[in-house]
Amino acid sequence: MPWYWRALTVIAIVSVSLASAAWIYDAGRKIAGYHMDESVGEIQSLRNYVMELDAELTKLRSLAGTGESSLQIERATRMQLANQVKILESENAALREDLAFFEGLMPGGDPAEEAAVRIDRLRIESLGNGSEYRYRLLVINNGGRQVKEFRGNLQLQVKVRHEGKDAMITVPPLAGGDSSVFRFEIKHFHRLEGVFSVPAGANVLSVEARLMQDGVVRAKQFLTL
Repeated sequence: MPWYWRALTVIAIVSVSLASAAWIYDAGRKIAGYHMDESVGEIQSLRNYVMELDAELTKLRSLAGTGESSLQIERATRMQLANQVKILESENAALREDLAFFEGLMPGGDPAEEAAVRIDRLRIESLGNGSEYRYRLLVINNGGRQVKEFRGNLQLQVKVRHEGKDAMITVPPLAGGDSSVFRFEIKHFHRLEGVFSVPAGANVLSVEARLMQDGVVRAKQFLTL
């Protein structure tokens, strides 16, 4: 057989083999369920689904944040209303006390009482640090129309329990203390307030406020804590 016929035969056999191999490869991919176009479509569908899930998650997070903000606003509003109620109740109580106070200023039937100075509404409050207390009181001078100014000073007798023993503390101290802040003078009434200290760890049991004039007690009021 001439060489060119043999060459043509070889070329034909190789071509048929390559075509058969390509057909077999493509058929195998289809049988296995693999197709390039279908795979690309499925991947794109999955990507779109993931994007939808991300958008939904973002929306849900936004709604949750909005709900939390609304809840915080509602809580803050309730707290503000509760504080306003407390303030109004405190103001109402103060107005009642002021009414009772001014009623107490009206002259009575006993001239001796009218000319007397007295203490009203003594209050003692702890400042929370265990050693300092705030005092508040009203000094009333009932002298009728002929009232004279009262000049004197405030003295506090503080009974404390410290290390299992009871002790008495005088404020201001009788010696070595600055008593200028405790001096006062009034025509009709005057509010006195300030802070006094006790030893650390001491418990205040009672306080007696005294109005002193020339070393004589003119009025006093006792308060048990």
